[in-house]
Amino acid sequence: MTTYQDYINQNEDRDGVRFSWNVWPSSRLEATRMVVPVGCTYTPLKERPDLPPICYDPVLCSRNSCRAVLNPFCQVDYRSKVWHCNFCFQRNAFPPQYAGISEQHQPAELIPQFSTIEYTLQRGGTPGPLIFLIVLDTCMDEEDFQAVKESLQMSLSLMPPNALVGLITFGKMVHVHELGCEGCSKSYVFRGTKDLSAKQIQDMLGIGSSARGQPGPRGAGGPMPHQPHQPHDAFNRFLQPVHKCDMSLTDLLGELQRDPWPIATGKRPLRSSGVALSIAAGLLECTFPNTGARIMLFMAGPATQGPGMVADNELKNPMRSHHDLEKDNAPHVRKAIKFYDALSKRASDNGHVIDIFACQLDQTGLHEMKYCPNATGGYMVMGDSFNTALFKQTFQRVFAKDVRGEFKIAFGGTLEVKTSRELKVSGAIGPCISMDRKGPNISETEIGSGGTCAWKFCGMDPSTTTAVFFEIVNQHTAPVPQGGRGCIQFITQYQHASGQQRVRVTTCARNWVDATNTGHIALGFDQEAAAVLMSRIAVSRAEGDDGPDVLRWLDRMLIRLCQKFGEYHKDDPSSFRLTENFSLYPQFMFHLRRSQFLQVFNNSPDETAYYRHILNREDVTNSLIMIQPILYSYSFQGPPEPVLLDSSSILADRILLLDTFFQILIYHGETIAQWKKAGYHNDPQYESFRQLIQAPIDDAGEILQVRFPMPRYIETEHGKSQQRFLLSKVNPSQTHNNMIAWGQDASGAPVLTDDVSLQVFMEHLKKLAVANTS
Repeated sequence: MTTYQDYINQNEDRDGVRFSWNVWPSSRLEATRMVVPVGCTYTPLKERPDLPPICYDPVLCSRNSCRAVLNPFCQVDYRSKVWHCNFCFQRNAFPPQYAGISEQHQPAELIPQFSTIEYTLQRGGTPGPLIFLIVLDTCMDEEDFQAVKESLQMSLSLMPPNALVGLITFGKMVHVHELGCEGCSKSYVFRGTKDLSAKQIQDMLGIGSSARGQPGPRGAGGPMPHQPHQPHDAFNRFLQPVHKCDMSLTDLLGELQRDPWPIATGKRPLRSSGVALSIAAGLLECTFPNTGARIMLFMAGPATQGPGMVADNELKNPMRSHHDLEKDNAPHVRKAIKFYDALSKRASDNGHVIDIFACQLDQTGLHEMKYCPNATGGYMVMGDSFNTALFKQTFQRVFAKDVRGEFKIAFGGTLEVKTSRELKVSGAIGPCISMDRKGPNISETEIGSGGTCAWKFCGMDPSTTTAVFFEIVNQHTAPVPQGGRGCIQFITQYQHASGQQRVRVTTCARNWVDATNTGHIALGFDQEAAAVLMSRIAVSRAEGDDGPDVLRWLDRMLIRLCQKFGEYHKDDPSSFRLTENFSLYPQFMFHLRRSQFLQVFNNSPDETAYYRHILNREDVTNSLIMIQPILYSYSFQGPPEPVLLDSSSILADRILLLDTFFQILIYHGETIAQWKKAGYHNDPQYESFRQLIQAPIDDAGEILQVRFPMPRYIETEHGKSQQRFLLSKVNPSQTHNNMIAWGQDASGAPVLTDDVSLQVFMEHLKKLAVANTS
């Protein structure tokens, strides 16, 4: 018999879904007593090489208020060619093309292993091209500017040949470059201090309604396919197909100069990032509404003038810190947040993605601008310089292809959630924005983005994961009858990179269990998914609440969970036990409390915005690495092995590999570092030592090759300053306070901190869990 863990893994591989609870309590009251809400992480575009896109339209339930898609959980009467919807119980006739179906000859959507299925829609005219609008900051030093121009030139060869590309550059002024003119470069210049509406941009660039009927100059490749809302004129002047403008754009990027405006000593350059983004959004809004498009912003510093400015141009006024935000001592923040929030709504209304690539040693304003990538499903990448592998490799991976040679990025996605009558949708937390769609299955209790059963994901890729939360409706007096199953259906419609419209449908069902059967409910607990769902709620709360309040809420939830599912004698902490599938949950919470997602000390507001952005879009496995990093040990004692994320694992004769998702760190213990300094690894008779040093480097290389965004790679050793990255993550079981108790020959490295260790945390948890008061 397969275990629950096999069942969970199977569901994740097949459907991209992981539920916090894999059996559901039959009433609302019991669900609240389970502490962790019923919810799931869902990865709509999870890579499935065995999932052929089906070339016909899905069959929908005929009831207007339902419109669920035919799935393997429906009851089918093959004789009378009728199916019963498992959401509203409506009786539906199969369409004529299903006349030949029988129990032996079933269509794919009724076969159980196709609980996730992908349709390529047959209606919808000619597929539109993809659009990449580059918005480039010219206020950066020569080395960075050269590197970013080379990366952009390289990216032209990675884009689909029929994709449209455009270029906007900005410094003190904003330049919208014409790509259609041969022989000379021409651009429209806008003041960086004045925000313009889409209508004004339209008129100034000559792409308004007056230009709509007039075909513009045609390039050598002949006219582009005409679509009603897309003027030829706009194609040929500001957005050109890559295969036509590849050479001229490469030359134009090569000739670009840094911003010519002089910068006085002690001043920041005048940078109009807000206006440049607004013009980019306006240009796409009036030429390509509801078409797959990415605005890719490359910036090397904060906006210092005009709408969306996040700092003034006086260097003596440092960028705002978390302390300034708490004390309301950051004059530009509120106004900037309002501006970028409005901009992100405009972009997402039109289905356009905003990516931000920010590379600079100081802050660039990601805290204020985070709404743009967060609401549109864009990428946020933060680095020290554009001239690093971290930026170059990450940017290249945006254009990665799957096993079929198709681009992984998708556009203009919407996710709709259908539920059976006993369930309602509380909300979603992920890189999406509410579509404000009303329906009978919407809960009044909101978690994250609630009050709707559909969300917009303007940009998606195979790792984009959202968290969806549910509420059980049935009252305690009328629980769900036993033996039944609750059903949830996720319907994701999106524009594939090939231009086709596709619909991916995932249908899940879970058993209802009587509340008295706590043991059965406990068996279905997925502690990893639950930890990730709780971390998303905590991060979402931290955006508005005080840090200590969020930690208190997390602690309270953990104590209540332990009281409900732990085994113990009252008031006897030593008797406290948790079953295997709950046993790791408290340590996930311990590391989450200490993580950079909730502890803002020593992090800038930009870093906090960046870390939270990534946590809100990754799947369970990657999110867990962020919450509780993985530590591998390499030694002469045997093959590499995972070890406890604990200061006792830091030994002199070991090499450690720490993976925090954002950093990959290789640490050499004291003895290993001395042997390396002595050059033993270069001596042929110590070949095994050379192999030991090489092994973690090879393993790190494998991770660096596939992860997005590419992590920072750090090599350090005992006594070096970068050892702090390791010491800040391990559980401080040995500190300067308790070294005496360990004795002088204690192994491991003491961590200088006043944080409590996991052992102390667990002792407190046990005491509180077994106490009488809840």
